[in-house]
Amino acid sequence: MQQLATYLKSAFLYHWNLLAFLGGTSFAVLSGQPDVFWPLVLAAEVAYLGLLGTHPKFQKFVDAQKNQAARQQASAGAENTMQRIVRGLPEKQAQRFQALRNRCLELGQIANDLKQPGQAGLPNLEDLQLAGLDRLLWIYLRLLYTQTMLERFFQQTSEARIHTDIKGLEERLSRTAEQDKDPQKQKLRKALQDNLETCRQRLANFQKARDNSELVQAEVDHLENKIRALSELAVNRQDPEFILGQVDLVASSMVQTERTMNDLQFATGLDAGDESVPAILRTNQPANDGEDGSTSLTRRREQQDDIQFL
Repeated sequence: MQQLATYLKSAFLYHWNLLAFLGGTSFAVLSGQPDVFWPLVLAAEVAYLGLLGTHPKFQKFVDAQKNQAARQQASAGAENTMQRIVRGLPEKQAQRFQALRNRCLELGQIANDLKQPGQAGLPNLEDLQLAGLDRLLWIYLRLLYTQTMLERFFQQTSEARIHTDIKGLEERLSRTAEQDKDPQKQKLRKALQDNLETCRQRLANFQKARDNSELVQAEVDHLENKIRALSELAVNRQDPEFILGQVDLVASSMVQTERTMNDLQFATGLDAGDESVPAILRTNQPANDGEDGSTSLTRRREQQDDIQFL
């Protein structure tokens, strides 16, 4: 009911409706017969609100407008995160990412140039799935950053030293009698137990990072080749729906990889809950709909239909 009230309010505040409603009200007052014309104006307004406020396309449009500010804020946050990640990469890794991004842009331009004069309406790479490629590039960039942070983590952390610390704490605990009722001894034992648990957690994190290090490195190379192949495919096969399906297929196959990056948050500091995608390929051509990288071509067409409906 509350959602319906929101739709009806949006329909009433629509500028053309306000203009017509105020015009009808003014006419009823100036006509000298408000008791005749005012009920007609009110009935027409109720009929309009009932028709537009319950229309599925209008409701989708209202939902899109309502979420636009939140999406734009999330996108801005993702842009800041992307800049922070790029600044944190070594020069070689940053150049690797930039080269892949430039490759996508160059192939997109080639796909556009290869269109025949009679194919003016055929979507090019930008019309196909810039948002989808943005998502893949975003995963790729975070993989590069994860790989870099893991290398730094291994440089700064010694598994042998952690084992030594654990062994030393266990020996100290064994010399501290659990039955000793001395408050100071109990405090010492509690501090040693907490420290031992922390060291064991550090060891678990180190082993998790070591086990996933090779996977991350392999996924970097694998995803880079996939992105290059999809960009080249857009040149050789100008089929929007096919490209969309391929991009979505690759993106869905990276779910486990994204989970792995989330598990390695202790080493990377990346926000596991941030699902927004920056406009990596659309930096110079920001999207008008404010959608994130998971927006599909179908969704874009639906939003265009919503606007046309109004």
